[in-house]
Amino acid sequence: MAAVAASILFILPADAQMKITTKKAKLSDFETKTTKVVLTGNSIDDETLKAEIKAVWTISPYEFCTLEEFENIKSSTNYYFLMTVQGQFKKESVPGIDFLTLVKGGEGSENGVGEMYEVVTVPYKASTASSGRETVYLGALLDIIQDYTRKAISSDFKGYTGLTLYNTALGKTKTKDILFSVDDLSPSVGQATIKDAMGNGMLIAEEDEVDSKFENGATNTVVSYIVYPSDAMVGSYCFKMLIDAENHDLYYFKKHKISAKQAPGFLLSDVKVIKAVR
Repeated sequence: MAAVAASILFILPADAQMKITTKKAKLSDFETKTTKVVLTGNSIDDETLKAEIKAVWTISPYEFCTLEEFENIKSSTNYYFLMTVQGQFKKESVPGIDFLTLVKGGEGSENGVGEMYEVVTVPYKASTASSGRETVYLGALLDIIQDYTRKAISSDFKGYTGLTLYNTALGKTKTKDILFSVDDLSPSVGQATIKDAMGNGMLIAEEDEVDSKFENGATNTVVSYIVYPSDAMVGSYCFKMLIDAENHDLYYFKKHKISAKQAPGFLLSDVKVIKAVR
């Protein structure tokens, strides 16, 4: 009886029409709508964000707005919103990571940012006591947001896959050097073990050298960037990325749950996957 009852729910009148709106369709107006870049109220962070938006944002018209202005206009479908939000995972007692999220105005806005229609969300930095590396990589993260949005506009498959979509391009790194910051490698594995597992062109360097290569747009160079809470606990997450220093292409995106056996950073399993394509 349960199966019969369930099937009855899907019987519609002959003249009824079902309207299914895909992500591609929902985002079809993105490039013609204004993206409101929501400032945090922190003058240092806001100036950095303003500078990088002005330098790299090309996908749509944009304007800056305050959090108060966002609250007043978030229900309008005339806008998309790019903003910094804090994420808290189930086992965390407080939010640990700041994310850059791009959402569409209107739908779900009455219930907060988390219920608005999400285009893409990218891990940005630790919510407290951040390393400062985020200022080096912010422009690249904004480029990744734009590139993913373009992909989502053109293809539902890409739009629904999420940032792991970029892992399919990992093979393109085989002719490039991959530079890992020593601080981006998980201490739970051990540097010697990870170093022995690395393939040709996979190198370990001090954080300053890695960031300098990235800032200078080194050719044929891919660098590591990780994001995790400064006070990470069991149940927190670490996000790992490989980003091209020259064109800001994302080649690897993965997260893992932090535990006693898996500290933050690239794990041996990550290194093996990256090596396999070289």
